[in-house]
Amino acid sequence: MKYFLVTAVTLLMGIALGHAQSDTTIFSSDTLESGNFVIIKKNKTITTLDSTKKGSKVVTVSIDLSSERRSKKVSHTNINWGILDIGFANYNDQTNYSQALGKGYINPSRPVDATSLHLIPRKTTNVNIWFFMQKVPLVKQYVNLKYGVGLEMFNFRFDKNISYRKDPAPTVFYDSISYTKNKLYAGYITVPMMLNFSAKPGNKKSFSCSVGLSAGYLISSYNKQKSTERGKQKFRGDFNLNPWRVAAISEVSVGPIRLYGSYSLTTLHRSETGIEQFPYAMGIRFSKW
Repeated sequence: MKYFLVTAVTLLMGIALGHAQSDTTIFSSDTLESGNFVIIKKNKTITTLDSTKKGSKVVTVSIDLSSERRSKKVSHTNINWGILDIGFANYNDQTNYSQALGKGYINPSRPVDATSLHLIPRKTTNVNIWFFMQKVPLVKQYVNLKYGVGLEMFNFRFDKNISYRKDPAPTVFYDSISYTKNKLYAGYITVPMMLNFSAKPGNKKSFSCSVGLSAGYLISSYNKQKSTERGKQKFRGDFNLNPWRVAAISEVSVGPIRLYGSYSLTTLHRSETGIEQFPYAMGIRFSKW
């Protein structure tokens, strides 16, 4: 751009000198005047012009060389890599245990009930690793579509001596020994899809929120236990857990503080087990937006 402007100025000066050799060329910090041509710097004005010549025509060229006027290409589609969620989890237990006992999943010799399946709230956790999230503007960046792919991990820590086994058939029962540590792990590969609303797009201190749904598929589950009698043990299997997880999800952001929440719309276990538990989680999200 600078080369074009220099060339244009040179041509204008040449034309002016060729047609009006008797005219005077005047230089100043903001103005170059040669004959009928006046070249001024952007946002500057000329206070006086020589109009003594009859039929003279003044041509004014305004040039802006400031770097502030240079346009920059702005990308409105953002990708955020490596997002981490850390929070607490639990489940809403809607099981009718008298009916579930007849389904065959609960061991009838050592049956469980609502009390025995209580969790330890402070030790039941949810950790999510989102490989990426992408935000695509829908309405001038005030409303955006937000989606991604990640791994959701739930650690359900039992307050009682609950055991999950898969042989000879998947079952859950109240065990005969005491455990110092006892948890059921469930991990899902998940795709979230949300509508994001931003109060002031581009302002990192503004308020924003997102609501939507997520769909996950169970890729890993196990029952990890620790006891004096048996030591450390880990039993792998799906234990008739529901392979699909669909959840309502949300997030709220105020400046650098970001919170997330999820509530499962599908049960933790398959419907044929008769156990109806709906996991939920909430916590802090570490993300740049």
